[in-house]
This record gives sequence, structure tokens and C-alpha cells, in this order.
Amino acid sequence: MKNTFDQIEAQALTLGANERAELAERLVESLAVPQNPAAQAAWLQLAKKRRDEIRSGAVVGIPGEEGSAMVRKLVGR
Repeated sequence: MKNTFDQIEAQALTLGANERAELAERLVESLAVPQNPAAQAAWLQLAKKRRDEIRSGAVVGIPGEEGSAMVRKLVGR
């Protein structure tokens, strides 16, 4: 039996935060059409480096809403 979107979403939401983040990364990567393979590889390397810094505790992230509010303030919205 083929899973429906809702079933897949329900299963994904049972994953831990790190697993959901990894799944999200993979899904986004699957949508990307690299125009420049070298640039794509560099961006991917940087994204993974930053992900690893957060996971290791070397860098402390901020909640998305807080980050969005900071960006809106900086751009005057």
C-alpha cells in the first residue's frame, strides 16, 4: 500500500528534532537544481559545517521566530 502525504507527514513528525532537520535537508536538496556544481558543493559543505557546529554546541542557535523578527527589524518591516 502506497503511503499518502498525510501518513508520511505523521510519520515524519514522530522523529526527533535532529532527524526531522536531516529529513528536511534531504528534501530540500532533492528540489535543488544545481546551476553550478562547484558552487552547489561549496554551499552544501558550508551548510553541513554550520549544522555540525550547532549539533556540537560550538554555536548556539536562536529560535526561528526570534531570527525572523531580527531580520524584519534590520530591513525595516
